[in-house]
Amino acid sequence: MSMIDVLWCFLAFCFFVAFSIHGLCEVGPGERESGFMYVLFQDLIRYGKTKQSLRRSAWLRVFDVPKRWFWHFYVISVCWNGFLLVLTFNCVYVHQPLPVWLTAVLEALTGVPGSHSAVPRPSTILLQLLLFIHSFRRLLECLLISVFSDGVIHLAQYAFGLGYYIVLGLTALCSDLSAKGTVETLVHRVPNGGWFELVSCPHYFAELLIYVSLSLVSGGLSLTWWLVVLYVFFNQALAAQLCHELYVSKYESYPKNRNAFIPFVL
Repeated sequence: MSMIDVLWCFLAFCFFVAFSIHGLCEVGPGERESGFMYVLFQDLIRYGKTKQSLRRSAWLRVFDVPKRWFWHFYVISVCWNGFLLVLTFNCVYVHQPLPVWLTAVLEALTGVPGSHSAVPRPSTILLQLLLFIHSFRRLLECLLISVFSDGVIHLAQYAFGLGYYIVLGLTALCSDLSAKGTVETLVHRVPNGGWFELVSCPHYFAELLIYVSLSLVSGGLSLTWWLVVLYVFFNQALAAQLCHELYVSKYESYPKNRNAFIPFVL
């Protein structure tokens, strides 16, 4: 795993532990509500209205900052991710290489050498653009719509929020460098991992799910769209069955419990 993968796994694990500890604390809290470690833990995970009922000593309140400072997060995100968006756009369409300092950071985060010669994909620009739009929308909400009371957040939460969007922007660029894209062989092999453990053609199943989603987005009551879904179902089912039969006949060790198209069904 790369450093960026380890970082996100670590953050996910930390919040999983926090969620679990909080759940255990709520099972018959009793006298522990006044304990130092309990109050310190709750002080670190709560903010805003969920923090108002927490009985804290005066010294813990020293680390409070106004919750209305949330808009600082989105200012940082708009500026930083807008800056990265411009750099990526110039790299892809103007053929201007990314700055040396940025490629050095990306190499450290991904462990992939030669990042200076890698050109981001257009999909990365789309990802960065959506992130920029989301941050700009949230900034407008904080400044023009949200009504903040006297709620507070912990200084550690504030620092984490500032760093979050910086790392998020870098993660969007790291996704381009996590796979080298080199062709290992042109020989057909038994596919393994992920949905391949359940079906021979998960990409065909994903195609069906896409059209089902489109039908639901249209309201789910359009007969025409469901007929389109029906067509896609049989079209992809046929293609998947043909591929599945090929795999079964070609590889003696092909998993017997693997379906062709839909997990556990077909």
